[in-house]
Amino acid sequence: MIVGIDLGTTNSLVAYYTEDGPKIIPNRLGKHLTPSVVSVDEEGNVYVGETAQERMSLYPDSVASAFKRSMGSDREYILSGKKYRPEELSSIILRFLKEDAESFLGEPVTEAVISVPAYFDDKRRKATKRAGELAGLKVERMISEPTAAAIAYGLYEKKEDTRFLVFDLGGGTFDVSILELYHNILEVRAVAGDNYLGGEDFTKVLEKLFLNKMGITMHSLSVKEQVRLYRQAESAKRAISDEAQVTMSCLIQDKMQETEINAKEYAEGCEELFQKIREPVKRSLSDAGLSLQDIDEVVLIGGATKLQIFRDFFIKLFHKFPDTSINPDEAVALGAAIQAAMKERNQAVREMILTDVCSFTLGTEVVMEYSDGVIEDGHYCPIIDRNTVIPTSKTKRLYTVRDNQDKVSVRVLQGESRFAKNNLYLGELEIKVPKAAKGEEAIDVTYTYDINSLLEVEAKVVSTGEVRKLVIKGADNTMTDDEIAKRMEELSYLKVQLRDQEENKLVLLRAERMYEESIGDRRNQLEYGIRQFEEALRREERNEVDEARKALCEIMEEE
Repeated sequence: MIVGIDLGTTNSLVAYYTEDGPKIIPNRLGKHLTPSVVSVDEEGNVYVGETAQERMSLYPDSVASAFKRSMGSDREYILSGKKYRPEELSSIILRFLKEDAESFLGEPVTEAVISVPAYFDDKRRKATKRAGELAGLKVERMISEPTAAAIAYGLYEKKEDTRFLVFDLGGGTFDVSILELYHNILEVRAVAGDNYLGGEDFTKVLEKLFLNKMGITMHSLSVKEQVRLYRQAESAKRAISDEAQVTMSCLIQDKMQETEINAKEYAEGCEELFQKIREPVKRSLSDAGLSLQDIDEVVLIGGATKLQIFRDFFIKLFHKFPDTSINPDEAVALGAAIQAAMKERNQAVREMILTDVCSFTLGTEVVMEYSDGVIEDGHYCPIIDRNTVIPTSKTKRLYTVRDNQDKVSVRVLQGESRFAKNNLYLGELEIKVPKAAKGEEAIDVTYTYDINSLLEVEAKVVSTGEVRKLVIKGADNTMTDDEIAKRMEELSYLKVQLRDQEENKLVLLRAERMYEESIGDRRNQLEYGIRQFEEALRREERNEVDEARKALCEIMEEE
């Protein structure tokens, strides 16, 4: 069984294809969204999703979130004294989604189509691939999030010669993609974005406003207080969509701090973020050779696009109302499920050709010789420009720069900087050339890039015909079986909570968090409910546990 997975910064989802179209698979709590949060305690017990979120307030040093932003980097997260890379934490999320899918479908899930931000570079795509492998999933196909959303909306079934702009603002990343439909071909014309911009940044604006109004600095807060404040800011962000102003309150140093923030103040605080959003929109339109008037339809995806402050900004920017007929949180997962069905050759799915573009420029390092004879190395020579439709093949002729030079190194780079050192290093090949005066020998460097993010680099000596090749695997780059087995064994000490215990754990952790945030009679009520629930759990009588859990939930719901 192949499923589609949206591995998100804030939330993750898994979906599958049915006769009635794609459907989201509920998690063990019966919900569609699984927060992309992981917690590991001192005994190696692992918690995922809402349960891990609740532990964040109580045991902040044991919890990691938003690690998708660090995918492909060397960053390590320390949870209860042990180190984890971003792809390892992502693999835990994927493993939980896999288990939920298998429980729901009643059959093994062996493969997944995983979505990635359109603006993810080679390293980030490889890391996502490794995460899937560590979770026990075969990942042969990745799909960019905007393309997945376009499929979910059925854009490929709309009238021909239509141009779409897909605007994807998730919890931690932002993409804008321009797609064009003709016949049964859905072609990506241009992508742009920011891997460090998302809904979390809109939450931090409210944090900053609260602290400024109260005359408090962030570094003066304890870790637990920072977590509490973030929760309050998240709640305020959602509430301010429907209200002219919101009240933010947070328990700081055993004193309840409270202030009001109105929509105008919030909008002004978000202006810098809106400016960051405008730039990729302009860049994508420029790269596609289009103007806003050329766009026939705009689609919004990503949870942050549900914010009223964002909708207001969007309408002012585009002068039109977007298509939001599908839940923005679910569109990508649904599209990934359709892509999974296409991969399985499901007869119920209309065949469609998907094209993509090269998100970043691919090139090599070169030496520049100026008119006064000065030679300077470290420059970047683009070979395949960003937003070139793939598959593609481009050739550039390079010449020797020194007398009696006997070899040429081709350093394969990805990025937009004029200087080689600022771009991402992907690999290198070396080829020998006959000794001669500078500029008399040359090599033709050919880059061939395909839809599976596989880059073939060929260097051919013009005078001798000698050829050297290098294949750099992107999304299809796999860990060896030994590497996977070794790391899976290293992670095997983690004790996954039983599925039927998840709801009880979540309720208990939520009550403990509310106890810490309360004072006076409210705290006493919570303590009594928690104690009764813990006693019922120890006796392991299902009916008694259900009743005690219900009673504790009622206490928590009281104002």
